[in-house]
Order: sequence, then structure tokens, then C-alpha cells
Amino acid sequence: MEDFIFGRNSVLELLQEGRRSVSKILLMKNIRENPKVSQIIDIARKRGIVFQFIPKEKFVQYKEYPHQGVIAYVAPVNYISLDDFLLRNKNNKKVIITDGVEDPHNMGSIIRTAVCAGFDAVIFPSRRNAVINATVEKSSAGAINHIDLIMVNSLSSTIDRLKNNNFWIIATDIDAKDNYYDIDYCNMNFAIVMGSEKEGISTTILKKSDYKIKIPILTNFDSLNVANAASIVIYEAVKQTIQKSGNIV
Repeated sequence: MEDFIFGRNSVLELLQEGRRSVSKILLMKNIRENPKVSQIIDIARKRGIVFQFIPKEKFVQYKEYPHQGVIAYVAPVNYISLDDFLLRNKNNKKVIITDGVEDPHNMGSIIRTAVCAGFDAVIFPSRRNAVINATVEKSSAGAINHIDLIMVNSLSSTIDRLKNNNFWIIATDIDAKDNYYDIDYCNMNFAIVMGSEKEGISTTILKKSDYKIKIPILTNFDSLNVANAASIVIYEAVKQTIQKSGNIV
């Protein structure tokens, strides 16, 4: 089954990365002179990808999407298996796990942050979690094409596999005793688990976690948006890595 990716930046990222097969690209007639559209056309020509300019009226069926006059039809996402990921020989692997993050905009934002921070993979369950679709692609600004995506049937067994492969599991939990900056993220493989805004992380996953951390909330407001919370924790790990290495980015 084909999916579609919309928006000039997302489609250009898709083509430049080249991880997914593109069957055709639809372009609105009045955007021929746009620089990014020109890049899209150049890449499509070089790779023999079908593209066509169509009237504005034909884009009515996509009116709920901010398509900017560009739609690319693509093959399903090229997920990798957990086995293949674990076989890769790399020290200090960094992973994000989403447990019940159902909003595709939040999912896309988390993936985008993970890519910017140099994380290696995003792991998510096949049920009760946002699937990787056009909205996630757009929200990630094309970042889904720059990171390993691993969809699993069971997060519980996946956590066990990660732990057996020298990963430390760090769960975000509003009731945790430790703050997110109390953990030393350096010199270890780790997976940060983010839960849904309503339910949080499931009890089973919390019990399997090596660390439980929270982001201090200084008012009576309930909690942060999950994508914002993920950014805070992810970039604490980045900060510590930079400080330990002595490099300034």
C-alpha cells in the first residue's frame, strides 16, 4: 500500500536521503519557479521518477494537508529489525522509545529532535502508538529519513532484548525521585522511554527500567507536552556528552 508525503521540505529530504522508493510526484502548476521545487525536479529526472504538473483544482483532495503544492507517493516506511540494529558495532548507542504516543505531530517532533541530537533509532510499538504516516513525516520535517525506525510487537520483550545487549533503560515518570539531569548519560548504551501524556509509561515497562526520572514542574500544571519533554531529556544527554568530550558545538 502506498503512502504519500507532502510539503516541499519533506519531499526534498525524502529524495535526498533515498531510503524510500518514490513512485511518482505531483506538483502544482504555479510553483515551477520555486528553488526547492527545482531541486525536486532535478533529482526526480536523474533517478527516473515520474513527476507531473497538475492544476490547482486537482489538489482539492489533499486540502486538509499543508502540501505547498507538492505530493510524493512512496512505498511504506523501510523499518529495520531490532536484530539488525543490535548487530551494528557501535559504542554508546542512543535510542528513544515511545510507549503510547498517539499524536502524529508529537511523534514527528520526537523523531526530529532525536535526529538533531544524533540518536541512533526510534523504537515504537505496532499498536496504541502513532504509525509513521504523512503527518508524522511532515511534523518531523523529513527527519524520518535520517534515523533507524524500529516497529515492534511487544515493548516489554524489546526492553528485555535491549537490557541483554548492555542497554540501560531510562523511563520518564512524573512520580520519579530523580530529576532528568541526575543521570550520567555518558559512556553507556541507553534507551529513553517516553509515555503518553494521559497514561504515561505502562507499569510493566516502568518495572523493567533501570532508572526513573522526572522533569521538575514548578507550578500546579499537570505536565509538559510529550514532545517538549523528550527534547529536554534528549538534550541533557547531548549537553553531558559535549561537556565530557570538551568539544564546543
